[in-house]
Amino acid sequence: MSLVPSVDLKDFTSGDSDRKEKFIKEIGKAFEEIGFVALSGHFLSEELVGDLYSEIKQFFSLPQDVKDNYEIEGIGGQRGYTSFGKEHAKGRKEGDLKEFWHFGQYVKDNPKLEAEYPDNVSVKELPKFNAIGEETYKMLEKTAKYVLRALALHLDLEETYFDEYIRNGNSILRPIHYPPITSEPKKAVRAAAHGDINLITLLMGAHGRGLQVMNHKGEWVDAIARPDQLMINVGDMLSRLTNNKLKSTIHQVVNPPKELWGTSRYSIPFFMHPISEMSLNCLENCVDEGNPKGFEDITAGEFLHERLIELGLIKK
Repeated sequence: MSLVPSVDLKDFTSGDSDRKEKFIKEIGKAFEEIGFVALSGHFLSEELVGDLYSEIKQFFSLPQDVKDNYEIEGIGGQRGYTSFGKEHAKGRKEGDLKEFWHFGQYVKDNPKLEAEYPDNVSVKELPKFNAIGEETYKMLEKTAKYVLRALALHLDLEETYFDEYIRNGNSILRPIHYPPITSEPKKAVRAAAHGDINLITLLMGAHGRGLQVMNHKGEWVDAIARPDQLMINVGDMLSRLTNNKLKSTIHQVVNPPKELWGTSRYSIPFFMHPISEMSLNCLENCVDEGNPKGFEDITAGEFLHERLIELGLIKK
């Protein structure tokens, strides 16, 4: 069994103050202790999840030369297709054994951000692909907004503290395909041990073994969600903001046992990013004598740029 705690977002949105308080305590404790929760009661319907999986499986099954048409040069992989082995974990040279697609923000009422973010890329071979991607993006963004509201209350901030920073934020929806493994990988794994860059990550598709989380004792534990749950974890931005009160947990996707090498694995993380101007300076109420300030002042945009260089997605 997965050792990751389970929580239900319906407790927070129920209108019942006791249930709301229960959710805040549960998610706050989980994010302080292990940095991961399995969340039910989110805004994704079963039908939408099924439709998205159908579309992404069709996309990744397209001939390689067709997929390559959607790999856009010069934008650090922020939109469209990124081919197999291009991305690696911080501190590693081996490319991860995956290919992926990026849907980005659908900006409303902000010409400056519309100009700053690259355009989403349309797949002409699959007429429903982009509409289903956009709907999924919006439902995950809505789910993330309520999770961050609960965390704001846990941190003794005003409930809507994060709202202004995540509206039109630089969030990314990333359908990933880990293709069948055809020969013994040389040091490479499906996704090497890493922490996420962003505020929080909402993961669809952690239903089979593969995703592992490192606990406080340095042990790898399986993180398995029910089909109706999302796996949610703290990213490095939120860890910095809270002076490591909320833990950005190291995690990895390991290669399957040899008998399952012939199978593909799919997962779909949503990386909740704020707007670039958001300050990640440690919150004053997370700094004291026992927990002195552990991070330099930086904005979300500056931090993201640094990390994309470390991941090999953009050049210095």
